[in-house]
Amino acid sequence: MLGPSDYEAIWLTLKLASVTTCLLLLLGAPLAWWLAHSQCRWRGVVNAVVALPLVLPPTVIGFYLLLLMGPDGPVGRLTEALGVGSLVFSFAGLVAGSALYSLPFVVQPLQNAFQAIGSRPLEAAATLGASPLDRFFTVALPLARPGVITAAVLGFAHTVGEFGVVLMIGRHTR
Repeated sequence: MLGPSDYEAIWLTLKLASVTTCLLLLLGAPLAWWLAHSQCRWRGVVNAVVALPLVLPPTVIGFYLLLLMGPDGPVGRLTEALGVGSLVFSFAGLVAGSALYSLPFVVQPLQNAFQAIGSRPLEAAATLGASPLDRFFTVALPLARPGVITAAVLGFAHTVGEFGVVLMIGRHTR
């Protein structure tokens, strides 16, 4: 039988996964679009950084996030100076860590979906007078819907199943 603390843990996990997935879709879609269409020389480096959580163990990522977001770390000092407080052992810190750790599981399916669209539908929309933003929201995103759904499911599931980052920076977060 599940007790109150079990339900609290389940609720926190679902809340973390939902918030992380929404944040990753909002931030990951423009990043994936840029990675899919940019010819910038930094594209390979950004692609490698996005994929880095796939090869690093979660406890290692959690440890480095703990160092970065701790009171003596650069991010910790910045958030303290801005009056936000410490991200370590907070829900906001959990979201940041989970978003970083699940980033490739959202960005890569979106990037593949945007690449699969090709340039013809976007060029057709441009000849009809659609602005770049209109082309993204009315052409690219609807055509990339399967990739968006895949990215959302993978991001949510990966966040639910992720343990190492939460163990390192989560403690008893509520």
